Amino acid sequence: MAEPVSLDGRTLVGVENDAAGDVGPDTVFEFEQDGNRLSATYSGGSVVEGHLLGTIEEDRWDVRYVQVTADGETATGHSVGVVSRLEDGRVRVEDEWEWESKSGSGTSVHEEIEA
Repeated sequence: MAEPVSLDGRTLVGVENDAAGDVGPDTVFEFEQDGNRLSATYSGGSVVEGHLLGTIEEDRWDVRYVQVTADGETATGHSVGVVSRLEDGRVRVEDEWEWESKSGSGTSVHEEIEA
């Protein structure tokens, strides 16, 4: 079994998302991890400010998020994702998400960039 990937200190961006989502290539996530606790702040594109909080066990995360968009909408949701390492060493997260404060769900992909 591969060693678990830590997201601590990593910066990821959205590279794929379904139409019901707000995250895109201009959305930057800054992660912190302490043991299995995971948090991130994110912004960019239509998201003015967002916060993600949850847990990570081996290669799976389970997080909740809350955000404010440029048009003043607040939104909350839940996602579970698989964390993996790309061949070049960067981190990738394949995520299944669902809004809790409005209708909509989908899948997204986030990949690490240089901070």
